Amino acid sequence: MRGKKLWLLGVGGGLGVMSLFVALLVVGTYVAAANLAGGPARGGAVNLAKGTVPAAYASLVQKWGNLCPALNPALLAAQLYQESGWKPKAQSHAAAQGIAQFIPGTWETHGIDANKDGKRDVWDPEDAIPSAASYDCKLAKYVKDAPGDRTDNMLAAYNAGSYAVIKYGGVPPYRETKNYVSTIRKMEQSFASSKGRVNPSEQAAGAISYAQEKLGTPYLWGGDGTAEDGGKFDCSGLTKAAYEEVGIDLPRVANDQWNSGPHPKRSELLPGDLVFFGTDLDDPRSIDHVGIYVGGGHMIDAPYTGAKIRFDPIDSPNYFGATRPTAK
Repeated sequence: MRGKKLWLLGVGGGLGVMSLFVALLVVGTYVAAANLAGGPARGGAVNLAKGTVPAAYASLVQKWGNLCPALNPALLAAQLYQESGWKPKAQSHAAAQGIAQFIPGTWETHGIDANKDGKRDVWDPEDAIPSAASYDCKLAKYVKDAPGDRTDNMLAAYNAGSYAVIKYGGVPPYRETKNYVSTIRKMEQSFASSKGRVNPSEQAAGAISYAQEKLGTPYLWGGDGTAEDGGKFDCSGLTKAAYEEVGIDLPRVANDQWNSGPHPKRSELLPGDLVFFGTDLDDPRSIDHVGIYVGGGHMIDAPYTGAKIRFDPIDSPNYFGATRPTAK
């Protein structure tokens, strides 16, 4: 009961006591973490982490992500997320279409009728997701003799074309392509199911410290904490700013931040993990709130208009899961 009393003191009027308790939690956590096994198991089949892929597409991604050795389901999921954010009707200014963002000429050559309904439909995920996997694997064969990591080269070929990968002997020196490869490889670990413990981020304590300094700050929808915003934040603005302070760049909105690192289980949470809440626990697109876990079942968050940045419990029917942010 002593821990519970400390939390009540902290919330009720002793933020200094709460800060000390949080500091002790962080120190204790990192001492204990030194003995944890690191990261997902290497080798073997890769399965998707629960809740990372919308339920309508999860079985397709799991199946077709195992099409060739250069690909896996988590990588395919990260690529599709990067391409369209799971939007089957997405269309870019460059005329790229569908959930896998095929340009018409590439679709005409490489699109497949995976669901056997008699037509190759770039707007139908049942065709487009398998076609993306099939095209990835073809590209992996095209660039198999290029130096460097075969999966990196495959992704670079998807973005810049296989000729560029062959010409430059690996990922070409285009900023867009290098960022494309780096982002997907980082997000890959977010979509992969981990059989082991996930190592804590060394920057987590710094992110918590930043958030603690903002306790009592009024909420502002869309707030990033800038002078123009009067130093105010919304939920994802706070988490982004806290991790930016320690050198980790997060996406701006909560459901994108979900893909910023691996997903520890509720029993594995450590201070600094991002904790998420949504309206549909099977669909990450429904995530509408995020906070920074500080231990003891609590987080620091910017709750809603009219409230202030504060400590809140994380256990609720809307608890979606957690992410441990990682640097690129």
